[in-house]
Amino acid sequence: MELTALDRHRPTLEDVAELAGVSRATASRVVSGSHPVSERRRSAVMRAVADLQYVPNQAARSLVTHRTGCYALVLPEGMSQVFSEGFFPTLIRGATEELEASDEQLVILLAGSAAGRRRIEQYARAGHVDGVVLASLHGPDPLPEFLARTGVPVVCSERPVHGPDLPYVAVDNSGGATSAVRYLRALGRTRIATVAGPSDMPAGIERLAAYRREAARARFRPLVAEGDFTVEGGRAAMARLLKEEPRIDAVFAASDQMAVGALDTLRRAGHRVPEDVAVVGFDDVDCARQCDPPLTTVRQPIDELGRQLIRSVQRLAAGEPAAPALVLPTGLVVRGSA
Repeated sequence: MELTALDRHRPTLEDVAELAGVSRATASRVVSGSHPVSERRRSAVMRAVADLQYVPNQAARSLVTHRTGCYALVLPEGMSQVFSEGFFPTLIRGATEELEASDEQLVILLAGSAAGRRRIEQYARAGHVDGVVLASLHGPDPLPEFLARTGVPVVCSERPVHGPDLPYVAVDNSGGATSAVRYLRALGRTRIATVAGPSDMPAGIERLAAYRREAARARFRPLVAEGDFTVEGGRAAMARLLKEEPRIDAVFAASDQMAVGALDTLRRAGHRVPEDVAVVGFDDVDCARQCDPPLTTVRQPIDELGRQLIRSVQRLAAGEPAAPALVLPTGLVVRGSA
């Protein structure tokens, strides 16, 4: 068979190994992800892959390793909520960038409908993915238990409240919420309310629990209205809070989206921010910097969360033990709303 011009000039695995200064076997292990390799050698090989624009034969790699080079990110929310919030696009970006470094792919599956859940189950049963990342868990969701039974490696983006004891990578919800409430107390605010997240989600549960602990510690009356992590949910929850206590002087919202909704309700009710009511959110997504006034918020490392979730599920897929829990730090970012 005669080689085409493209074939004659296409970089080979031997070219990658020579440029990286490693053996062909080491280069193959890095490209296939079949065995662990030192970080120094892995970096050298990946630099050579990028410099040569080497494209591995995915079909051959799958036959050798029995792996697909594909991971699923499962989001229980519906399409409109996933792409209307800043959190999920940032999480997806971090996960995608991490996979690009090893020439692997991310598949996004939405479990917000019965059809979506069936599709996820089919993917897992058929072995179309090497592992699954479950994000944004809700209540007694049967999906974690089902996936655990299939034997597919599964990592969660929050500590599961119900179901099997699965590995997870999360952010410090409790520490972040505590820092927000203590900051409002340090400003001299005494009637601090919270727009809490959904009571069936770990993030909502943990942030509300931290608020209640601070209320008990500082001996102020808890004022709580539950939202759904959306702008509209924040508007409605803030209206309920003002009806219960019109003299509120501070609000901790469990997400930036809800904080933006709370700001709108406060403005419509004639309250000045921060002069009359100080507002703190949670996430530090784009809307926090773009709203008026810019939002004081708890920053969570969403990009890094996506990266660490992928690293954890990759380790499981490679047969290595993954840490049962990894909690990433959060930090308060002070802006004009408080």
